[in-house]
Amino acid sequence: MLVVIDTNVLLVSISSRSKYHWLYQLIIDKKIQVAFTHDILSEYEEQIGLHWHPDVATNLTRSLTELSTAFLITIYYNLQLITADIDDNKFVDCAFAANADFILTNDSHFNILKTIDFPSIPTLRLDEFHELLKKANGL
Repeated sequence: MLVVIDTNVLLVSISSRSKYHWLYQLIIDKKIQVAFTHDILSEYEEQIGLHWHPDVATNLTRSLTELSTAFLITIYYNLQLITADIDDNKFVDCAFAANADFILTNDSHFNILKTIDFPSIPTLRLDEFHELLKKANGL
């Protein structure tokens, strides 16, 4: 399964004490594939550096780029589907270019994507993704 991860979701999954740490563990254990762009990596590094520490941010982004299940995507189309927060479009464009299965986000700005027929870019909240994985694995 190939996903694009919004920064807010990645941030809450880093700590081993977080109830969402299972996502970070799936990434590190190569159980899911992750797509990102240079712009997304820069945002990850900036936000993780602010919320945690710059060294944590550098190590995390370096680790992501070294995973065989992580893919650096080049954007050819700027779809501009989200108008409430245009910065969120980087995740939409990445998902479109990568043909990702989902964007994982807890950000309500992405809800507009559910009203757009084409291109179809599915989004899931982190809890929804967890439920999907449980059902897929018979848990």
